Amino acid sequence: MRKTPNSNRIHIAVFGKRNVGKSSLINALTGQKVSLVSPVKGTTTDPVYKAMELIPLGPVLFIDTAGLDDEGDLGALRVKKTTRVYQKTDFALFVMDINEIDTAVYREAKRNFKRFNIPHILVFNQVDLATQDRRDKVVADYPQGILISATTGQNIVKLRERIVKELSSEVKEEKILGDLLPYNSTVVLVVPIDSEAPKGRIILPQVQLIRDCLDHGIKSYVVRDTELELALTDLKQVDLVVTDSQAFREVDKIVPDNILLTSFSILFARHKGDLSVLLRGTEQIDRLFDDARVLIVETCTHNQTHEDIGRVKIPRLLRQRTGKKINFEFAMGTDLPNDLSQYDLVIHCGGCMANRKTMLSRILMCAEKNVPITNYGMTIALMNGILARSTEIFQ
Repeated sequence: MRKTPNSNRIHIAVFGKRNVGKSSLINALTGQKVSLVSPVKGTTTDPVYKAMELIPLGPVLFIDTAGLDDEGDLGALRVKKTTRVYQKTDFALFVMDINEIDTAVYREAKRNFKRFNIPHILVFNQVDLATQDRRDKVVADYPQGILISATTGQNIVKLRERIVKELSSEVKEEKILGDLLPYNSTVVLVVPIDSEAPKGRIILPQVQLIRDCLDHGIKSYVVRDTELELALTDLKQVDLVVTDSQAFREVDKIVPDNILLTSFSILFARHKGDLSVLLRGTEQIDRLFDDARVLIVETCTHNQTHEDIGRVKIPRLLRQRTGKKINFEFAMGTDLPNDLSQYDLVIHCGGCMANRKTMLSRILMCAEKNVPITNYGMTIALMNGILARSTEIFQ
């Protein structure tokens, strides 16, 4: 469980004002001193992440955030970082000091919970410092809340059990191939080895797809593009070929029409996001005009090379296809530009380093600004004239 990638963990974020005990609560829930605790307001500045196993639910990622009421210029930056956490949160705990309830801050948080479809539990901390009358009033006013003490441990087990219960009803297993192909199918995974391939290992989407095949009794064979033709000859039956998007053109020429073909990136478009929305976004490519602004987004950071798919290959392919002067901008890591309305198209990576909620939130943010969004794999498939073929498996 400790080696489970964070992108595959359920993200549980803790929100609230400064000094309500968010860090103490995470320490109590995890049984570890994960977050720095201090009576000084604003001790937590940047989000703090702690991966753990929440039995019997499985691997989760707790996120400790800065106070939503932080002040000053630095405080505003901290609040901005905190609000970005909503975009990746699967489940939230909103913490209030039982003796200092701020309904305005809670209402604003609930608006964000609703916007990003985040279920949450309302937690009242420091119950050990409250009178019985105070506790009775809070229970009457907020029957859905739970009263705890992160300091004494009161009701921490009860809260943990409620988190597990509510998440168990919310979370469903997201399959990559397991619901697309029947048991005992045969899949060939094409993994080109070039200067961008990490030495001594294969990248996360490839690892995850192999595991998904194992979980669902699908036979998988991994080959380089240079050995693909021989592999297809050796195997009696092949139901699907999955390729790295950068080898789409060459692989399409080798794979017979009676064998389904797609890419890792397109599979992850469905696994992490909304396939139909991203497909519609691809249609915008042929509608781009001179001086159009295209934002290319990658969730992970790495050294750029002359072979870089996002900064070099996709811009070159788009200019060749459209014949237009297109202005490209790039975003890497966890942050998107504040004003997405300035773009005519967003092209996102496969999102293997992000959780599903992050990708769905980004799709939502584009939709709110009426900005079409697609991803690397679909863009490259369109450029190579094989988008219909590469999405046939989903029909």
